[in-house]
Amino acid sequence: MKLNELLGTEFPIIQGGMANVATGAFAAAMSNAGALGLVAAGGMDAPALRRQIRQARALTTRPVGVNLMLMNPHVDELARVAVEEGVSVVTTGAGNPGKYMDAWKEAGIKVFPVVAAPVLARRLARYSIDGVIAEGTESGGHVGETTTMALVPQVVDAVDVPVIAAGGIADGRQMAAALALGACGVQVGTCLLASEECPVHDNYKQLVIKAGSNDTVVTGRSSGAPVRVLKNKMAREYLALEQANPSRDELEAMTLGSLRRAVADGDLDSGSFMAGQVAAMVHGVRPAREIFQQMVDECCRVCASLGQLAGAGVAAACGPAAGVAPAAGAAAAAHVDEEGE
Repeated sequence: MKLNELLGTEFPIIQGGMANVATGAFAAAMSNAGALGLVAAGGMDAPALRRQIRQARALTTRPVGVNLMLMNPHVDELARVAVEEGVSVVTTGAGNPGKYMDAWKEAGIKVFPVVAAPVLARRLARYSIDGVIAEGTESGGHVGETTTMALVPQVVDAVDVPVIAAGGIADGRQMAAALALGACGVQVGTCLLASEECPVHDNYKQLVIKAGSNDTVVTGRSSGAPVRVLKNKMAREYLALEQANPSRDELEAMTLGSLRRAVADGDLDSGSFMAGQVAAMVHGVRPAREIFQQMVDECCRVCASLGQLAGAGVAAACGPAAGVAPAAGAAAAAHVDEEGE
């Protein structure tokens, strides 16, 4: 089943759970643009989440979901708010949502945990989840170690539920690749940081637009909490501190409030500008609708081109180029076939 059919959206795209960024207004804008918008509950308490869901509902009649970080100290209350407010979809990260599944499924909520390894996908598939989001290390924010290209087919092979690809996806070529790997749709985030609707400070948008292919770095590996961010003074200082075997408290003190400083203040020195490696493919501020439509249109063109290639036959697609003699082994094999031996 295609992701848009599963979710009731126009496009097979989910907006990623971007903490401190994905407000109710932003989620509604993403849903109105054709994707599934998510209110990101990271850093929220129950009353704040309820307000943001209601704000989203006031701005769109299309499906809206919630992203829950299960390490949030208020997660029990947040899980209840999702039920009480009748959200369509819950995506989860940083933990096992098993204790909430009965209540969510009774409420008719579709549940999609984010996973960074096939072993976790298999474990979560024992519950009544509706799919999994396989997120590769190319993504921004909290990351695993496996790339999307390697992770997605492993997760597809490991579970019998729909798989959504995430991490390193910003255009239709990457979307087509995700579908070829067995995904039913994609989740995107970094390319939306530069959308007109995104509420981040303009400094944040400009950093994303100006980023090159080597302008992200993963911090926090020493503490077991790797996070991909754009390189700046804070990221460099954090990496230097990690080399000195600091305590967890020292590391947390450096990053405390850093995401808010990036999102709200645009603090280029001490902000934590979370973004994925595809930041280098974002070249300007555009409406979300244009981003989604161009991604889907390009994906369709790529798939059509691949279909034409497949229609030409395996020999034409994978055989030797015209005028090039086959290798000796291939010639011998062909001779054997002709002799019927």
